Amino acid sequence: MFDNDAKVIQRMAPLLQRVLIVDPHAANARLLGELLRDMFHCQVWASPTDQKALKLAGSIDPDIVFLEMNAEGVDGVEFTRKLRRSHLACRQAPVIVTTSHATAAGILAARDAGVHEFLRKPFTVKDLLRRLEAVTLRPRDWIEAVDYVGPDRRRFNSGDYSGPLKRRSDIPATPDGERMAQALKILRSAIAAVDKDPDQAFRALQAQALELKSAGAKAGDMKLTAAAVDLQQYLAEVERTGRYEPAELSRRAAPLLAYLPKNEAGSVAA
Repeated sequence: MFDNDAKVIQRMAPLLQRVLIVDPHAANARLLGELLRDMFHCQVWASPTDQKALKLAGSIDPDIVFLEMNAEGVDGVEFTRKLRRSHLACRQAPVIVTTSHATAAGILAARDAGVHEFLRKPFTVKDLLRRLEAVTLRPRDWIEAVDYVGPDRRRFNSGDYSGPLKRRSDIPATPDGERMAQALKILRSAIAAVDKDPDQAFRALQAQALELKSAGAKAGDMKLTAAAVDLQQYLAEVERTGRYEPAELSRRAAPLLAYLPKNEAGSVAA
């Protein structure tokens, strides 16, 4: 193994101490597990079905999940979707799908379920390291929406955004500006989904209030920051009491939604 790979493995090791492999083929799970233990000195658990794997994930809290895409007893897309929408501590853990039958439709379905990376079998150690490096050392932003929960499907370039936002048209085409626009669209869709999917809708609302508070502080926009804090306080009250009023939620969110560009469509790009 090259020195550069050894250095990368050393950096990744603390982030990969508990591994869950979901694969009905015991030999495949064993080979992958042995390879990971040799590189990272990690603990490895294996499950032959997605249902057993979900229960196991709740007890071992894996740092990463390797998941067979589609085999007997394993539905990789459904497992990932359930994991992302669960209340497990590991719900944001990186998921790497492995399969020997990759199709464009399968890759898109996995991505839209919240999978981090796709690894085609047979793969080399270099292929494996590249996927692991991507999910541990170059993590993507987490998207907590209603229709999608998982790593950001877009890859933002680095960029800075500064300055107060005073008008809807002031949202710039920068990574920070795009994140803010996305948070506003998710906020709007989450409000509309409260009655249909209250658990995920309120989780999305809390995440976007935090994102917008951070955006306001970074931009020096006290009005935006104050509006986000006000929404956070209301959401905390709803969580504590279990009661909410649609009109009051809309009123608290209105100052934030005023930052949406007028020409924004209702869909959420994540």
